[in-house]
Amino acid sequence: MKRILSVAVVMLLTVLNVSAQNNTKGYYRDVLIDGGIGLSSKWYIPATIYLDLTKHTLLSVKDDKDYSSLDTLYQNSVFIGNEYDENGYLLYPDGAPRFRVLYVNGGSSFSHGRSVGEEGRKNIMQFILNGGSYVGTCAGSALSSKGVIWDNGFRIQDDYFAIWPGVIRRSEASRIYTGMNIPKKSPLLRYYDFGGDLHLDSLYHNLGNHAYRDLDWPAGTEILATYETDTLNLERKIGGEPSIWAYRPTANSGREVMCGSHPESIPYGERLHLMSAMLRYAMDGNGYPSVKAELLNNEERVMDRSTHDNQPELTKIGDRQYHHFLVRVPKKTKSLRITLTAVPDQPKDSTLKEPDLFLFARRGKFAYKGESEFQNLKDGIGKVIEISKPKAGDWYISVFCDTTVEAEETTYGTRYTGRLDVLNGVPYIIKVEY
Repeated sequence: MKRILSVAVVMLLTVLNVSAQNNTKGYYRDVLIDGGIGLSSKWYIPATIYLDLTKHTLLSVKDDKDYSSLDTLYQNSVFIGNEYDENGYLLYPDGAPRFRVLYVNGGSSFSHGRSVGEEGRKNIMQFILNGGSYVGTCAGSALSSKGVIWDNGFRIQDDYFAIWPGVIRRSEASRIYTGMNIPKKSPLLRYYDFGGDLHLDSLYHNLGNHAYRDLDWPAGTEILATYETDTLNLERKIGGEPSIWAYRPTANSGREVMCGSHPESIPYGERLHLMSAMLRYAMDGNGYPSVKAELLNNEERVMDRSTHDNQPELTKIGDRQYHHFLVRVPKKTKSLRITLTAVPDQPKDSTLKEPDLFLFARRGKFAYKGESEFQNLKDGIGKVIEISKPKAGDWYISVFCDTTVEAEETTYGTRYTGRLDVLNGVPYIIKVEY
């Protein structure tokens, strides 16, 4: 827990000009689809195709009682890590989110939460606190909570993720179709009008749930949709209860969007728009980029720490990740020189080409590829940018790791191949002189 809090503090530090910053860049891919142990192994989520999102999948056997050691090994590599990827698929070496959103399928929330384990659950919490977003349907929505209200009272579920500190209530209704009403001020209406009648029909529902408002309701929870007035004579009434809700733990964490039914498999119409709106609202709530540190004149900053060192402000850069720095340039400065160099005496594989790190500089805003005043895109790590008579003020310096892994689809989901060495990060030294 100490590590989660320390990383969260660092990632929140010096978030400048938040409303104007870009929070869509610097991720490996858009969506990690969790169809792991105990969950439905759905890799085909039509909304991800409709929105043209890049994705990565975790798949497992359909029957959680028959999963093998390979299922566990692969799932652990995603949520916990392994010898070539200490931080796991969800996180960069410094704890920043590697994906924009984690989508968790339906299935058995109890089995999946237990299989993810304590360390995996901590990494999911860290992913959210550091800016990654979350979408969960059915079991995925239950897993977001801290526990379940049963007929005989409330029970904390220690195996749940508890990223939304609220309580769910199970409907106990299986294999039915529910309708939903959308409040007039629902953020989902920013994206689609759903036929203009604020209503959706025929959403598959199988032992799903709703957010429970009468116990420990978390401040800031948004109700995005409710179940329509009961028409099915259900034993446990769900009409009017929150069917879709959202929550953001802090101002710079990711946003969570949960749904008690199943809109994820429909490739057309309003239900496709519903799942698409949920994903879009979650990703629009990604945390904003933060500044690693202010670079001081003539002082080298060595970025060579690893995940286990618990010093994210000095940790190596991951693949397709940006590290941002700030330089306060005084008035009448004649020149600004930015130097990027490799860390000496690092273990090297002679068969591999040196990773490519790019260097960018921009006054007043975060610098990205294609959005910077100065850039150096040469191969390798070593780079220099010289700026003659720079304007006084705040300059943002960015380092970007262009070398990345390759990926292939297997029966267990997407597996990394190729440049596995970059998963634990690339060390570098950055320095400014003015």
